[in-house]
Amino acid sequence: QVQLVESGGGSVQAGGSLRLSCAVFGYIDSTGCMGWFRQAPGKEREGVAAIGKDGSTGVANSVKDRFTISRDNAQNTLYLQMDSLKPDDTAMYYCAAQRCYGSGTLGLRASAYTFWGQGTQVTVSS
Repeated sequence: QVQLVESGGGSVQAGGSLRLSCAVFGYIDSTGCMGWFRQAPGKEREGVAAIGKDGSTGVANSVKDRFTISRDNAQNTLYLQMDSLKPDDTAMYYCAAQRCYGSGTLGLRASAYTFWGQGTQVTVSS
């Protein structure tokens, strides 16, 4: 069993920055591929960024050049650095994990991931 615990959310003004963390507990082998997703009220969950076992990454076009995904395997932690935040970034942010093999990410489809955290709220005011 794998448990994911997000932290680092909060309220920030437009143009500001936040760094989200996702602590991973459980069988590390199950968390080879990870990702960040977000869901705003009344909207579907959307993929934000993904990272593979080999460190390869991918980000959604909506956050490209503003958000960076990274991981610290020694600390069993996933990060999402968010810069130049916009009001449209307001959402509940979730981390997700899935066993994977080989190189590359699992992409930004929520259905590709089995394990999910409870989320952390990010609110960006104008």
